[in-house]
Amino acid sequence: MQKEIVINVTEAETRVSLLENGILAEFYIEQKTRRNCTGNIYKGKVNKVLPGMQAAFVDIGLSKDAFLYVTDFFDHLEEYEQKLADEETPIFDLPIDEPYLAAKRSRPRKRGDKSNNTSIESLLTEGQEVMVQVAKEPIGTKGARLTSHISLPGRYLVYMPTVEHIGVSRRIAAAGERQRLKDLLKRLRPPDCGGFIVRTAAEGQGAKQIEADIQFLLNLWNSIQKRKENTTAPTILHSDLDLICKIIRDVFTDNVTRLLVDSEEEYQRCLEFVDAALPNLTHKIKLYLKEKPIFDYFNIEAQLEKALKRKVWLKSGGYIIIEETEALVAIDVNTGKYVGKKNLEETVLKTNLDAIREIVRQVRLRDLGGIIVIDFIDMEKEDHRRKVIESFQEQLKADRTRTNVQQLSELGLVEMTRKRIRQSLGRILTKTCPYCHGDGRIKSELTVYHVLLRELSRMSGRLIGDEVLIRVHPNLARLLLENRSRRLSHMEKLYQKKFTVQADENLHEIEFNLSAF
Repeated sequence: MQKEIVINVTEAETRVSLLENGILAEFYIEQKTRRNCTGNIYKGKVNKVLPGMQAAFVDIGLSKDAFLYVTDFFDHLEEYEQKLADEETPIFDLPIDEPYLAAKRSRPRKRGDKSNNTSIESLLTEGQEVMVQVAKEPIGTKGARLTSHISLPGRYLVYMPTVEHIGVSRRIAAAGERQRLKDLLKRLRPPDCGGFIVRTAAEGQGAKQIEADIQFLLNLWNSIQKRKENTTAPTILHSDLDLICKIIRDVFTDNVTRLLVDSEEEYQRCLEFVDAALPNLTHKIKLYLKEKPIFDYFNIEAQLEKALKRKVWLKSGGYIIIEETEALVAIDVNTGKYVGKKNLEETVLKTNLDAIREIVRQVRLRDLGGIIVIDFIDMEKEDHRRKVIESFQEQLKADRTRTNVQQLSELGLVEMTRKRIRQSLGRILTKTCPYCHGDGRIKSELTVYHVLLRELSRMSGRLIGDEVLIRVHPNLARLLLENRSRRLSHMEKLYQKKFTVQADENLHEIEFNLSAF
């Protein structure tokens, strides 16, 4: 399989696409005004303790107080260690005092044993300062979710300062390689320094690379500890890498054919970052120099538009419907235009198998998480039902995010869970539609503004004249004019033309007209 990473950088946002055989498989976006806080470490202050929910609200300096459950502060260390070993990408769960860790090791708690239950009010008080890590970014009306089991991801390892666990990612399948890496880590790890999980990228790596990652992570943890001692809450102690560097760390591996970026500045930064950590991959980084916008050249814009729609057509003629709610995601499979060739059972099986590939792709691309319920077309034959589940589980192996699939029910439903860390693509790029009062979604003003900028880039050679009139809905007009010195001045400087914004209530919120004179 040919894998490519395509990066588009503008003043307002950075967008990263992972292509598999030319098809958009994963998409990430970081807007300059709304950077992801997942993985950041804070020194926070407890604002309120909620005994009824066994949780606390913690001020970490964000607009909303973050949420800390008692189990994320005190318990479930065994589950935490096991989760880390199952992960391809780093997870962020938080620091527990060493005396407690010693007690846990000497007195292991089994699932279902409630004799060790500890209440939140016995651990935290209002005004108390705690070091925490963001496990999930704010989603909808909910604040960020916190954890005190700190995990620091490196290139080849994930460091866990609060536990002594050593593990290997389950995605490294060969038993011999798993044992080699575990033995190597045991030999290189300093005594009593905490635990480590070997990441998939470490497969085939030698002692030099592993030892360098260990030292880097230990130095990073020491610097975080020093900042903690010298600051008062709320304050940030450690900010995770920006999107491009995070993608290079977590996704840019030997099986990636090339990484293309359309910014000279970011291209040079990528080279420096990779040359320092992964010199053998430097030759795969390329600067995109074609005149056509990079996402247009790879047909990514069109694929993104489809990823915001409810209905997705299948190659067979069937289709799937994706509905995202606060609590869960529902996916419905339909035969659509496909009428089959032999009989009804074969038609149903073909449609369900065809849908599986697209469902897995859309789940990854849209970054859907939480509970996902899939309504497959009913199948009477047991071997057909088995084929569908086996195919689904096989296709999900390409997903780096942890998933858990239940068996097909008598009603043809499959329940699965997928770890949710950030907002889905639809939640990031769209807002509640004012025309249908929440029944559907349209692009936000900021997204339409970015579309406008890209359209200007495409039309720059055809805009003849010294002035350009932009007719937009009043909401977008306010966005363009609220900070004229930054947005319009940037466009005028870039295209050497005078730009005038005209509000037009007759236009739809996502429409705009450009005319030069």
